[in-house]
Amino acid sequence: MKPTNLAFLTTSALFSMCFSTSSFADVNYHIDINQPIHHLAQVSVSFPQSQSSELVVNLPVWRTGRYQVLPVADGVRLFNATDSKGHALPWRRTASGEWTVSLTKPTAVKVTYQLHANELGDRLRHIDESHAYLDASGVFMYSPEFRQEPISVEMSVPKGWNSFSGMDKGPKPHSFTAANYDVLVDSPIETGINQHFNFKADGREYEVVFWGEGNYDTEQILTDLRKISGQASMIWDDYPFERYVYMVHATSGASGATEHLNSTVIQLPRFQFRERDDYLRFISTASHEFIHTWNVKSYRPQGLVPYDYQSENMSELLWVAEGSTSYFQNQLLLRAGVITPKEFFDDLSLRIGLNEHNPGRDTQSIAEASLGQWSSTWGDYALNHSVNIYSEGYLTSMVLDFNIIDDSELAYSYRDVHKALYQHFKIPMGYKVQDIQNILTKLTGKDYQPWWQEFVNQPFSIEFDTLLAQAGLMTTYGDKPKSQVDTGIGLSGLHGDLVLATVAKNSPAWKAGLTAGDELVALNGLKVTAEGLSKRFNDFEPGDTVTLTVFSNDRLKELSMVLGEQPKGKLAITALKQVTDKQKAFFKAWLGIDWPFNDKGEWLSTDNKA
Repeated sequence: MKPTNLAFLTTSALFSMCFSTSSFADVNYHIDINQPIHHLAQVSVSFPQSQSSELVVNLPVWRTGRYQVLPVADGVRLFNATDSKGHALPWRRTASGEWTVSLTKPTAVKVTYQLHANELGDRLRHIDESHAYLDASGVFMYSPEFRQEPISVEMSVPKGWNSFSGMDKGPKPHSFTAANYDVLVDSPIETGINQHFNFKADGREYEVVFWGEGNYDTEQILTDLRKISGQASMIWDDYPFERYVYMVHATSGASGATEHLNSTVIQLPRFQFRERDDYLRFISTASHEFIHTWNVKSYRPQGLVPYDYQSENMSELLWVAEGSTSYFQNQLLLRAGVITPKEFFDDLSLRIGLNEHNPGRDTQSIAEASLGQWSSTWGDYALNHSVNIYSEGYLTSMVLDFNIIDDSELAYSYRDVHKALYQHFKIPMGYKVQDIQNILTKLTGKDYQPWWQEFVNQPFSIEFDTLLAQAGLMTTYGDKPKSQVDTGIGLSGLHGDLVLATVAKNSPAWKAGLTAGDELVALNGLKVTAEGLSKRFNDFEPGDTVTLTVFSNDRLKELSMVLGEQPKGKLAITALKQVTDKQKAFFKAWLGIDWPFNDKGEWLSTDNKA
């Protein structure tokens, strides 16, 4: 058994008194992918003998890495339960993800059911003629009574398929073993027609599995993943795994990624790998998920330890789990030489620009956003009254990092906070707000409760130029910045659709009385189209008043709108005109690379020197 599973078995033993009253015995899973063209499979689960009068069987209502309740059990049909002699056992549905089997005497129980798997974009389960991606939270039921028992998984798959997982390989082809259900649920399986590669980095074994045709360059991806995988020492002093599996999906449209115990899955549309912007999106996602192997999978907030698969796992620290991971992802790429300093700051300037145009930052704190993640949605209300644990969590992490560097006189950074969390709060422990504040005080000698109140527990705005000046940087729209019209209108993005999807709070459209759902018909009495709307507005100057004709709740009306003003072009980050040695030293303490500008404020080169 690999060290990963041994370590998890040791920690999970601490939970066994809470979850199991039965003797130590295997739970055996079998999945027969018998109708892949119709996304169907047959699943069976064999549980050891139970001494209880009822055996509760669950399918999780959410999956790790996505903090939202999902209709997972809707893919289950033809549920059946039998005893050790094959006799049918009575059962009843007791919750959305729960079945209760009645037992008249101690017996082993076998549960079978049909599974429909066509949720590729949710990274939950997907079966077709070319592959199956199986996240256990959407595929394999468990019983709380046997949650801590050893697991075996066997699969019947079409001829020519190859199977991979972060789990240990079993004794048969297409089989795997795990220490318990918690390992299984965090070790997805990719089986099918795929490409498979191996490499080593910093004494660890890595596998890369590609499914789907696309315009990706396997050689470049392998090279960069090798560089990323050797950069963990940027933050932590050891690894929680001996073997790691990157799974890459080139899809017909699905995109996203999910971290797991010692593996990750990354999805992009099949022809969105080659262009540099597309590739940066892919490789930064890979970095993000790799960092999660420590931050979330090795240590995580108290509310998420142990996982409760049947309900929300509440925590005000999800911004640390996700936003801080986003904050570190490009730093790791920068140190590894995968991206240039300019590319790093292009990404940061984009994040700053989005934050400055986010009305929700005046309404919601990042702690409240963490607690509300389980019920978060996207739309007009979210834009105007919410912040995001990823994007605003990134910027909160950055502000905290700058404070630590300054307060410790360049001796420590936010990386040291995460190193300490990994050293002292490994699962099955879970860290609390006070634990982070204690670490901050130990590193800097200062009380961080006031900082926490200002930047975490209440809405805040950041003076980015003041912040960046500590590292010799500033934001700019160019030497001769120009302005353009601002309306605050956001369309749905659908071709030809002039229905307003969002109206930014306190924007010209908001003040004019427009709201999401209104349909724009004419501007100054002339018909408008979705394709030509921005050009029409650019025919005017900031401060001009225009007349809009709209349908609002099917009623035609006219509104006057005074056009606002916003900078034209993209925000950029560059060097201050005069930069001191102290600012350059701060920059190095922050990012770990030398000052990347010459005396004229121009980028020195595209090479990184960590």
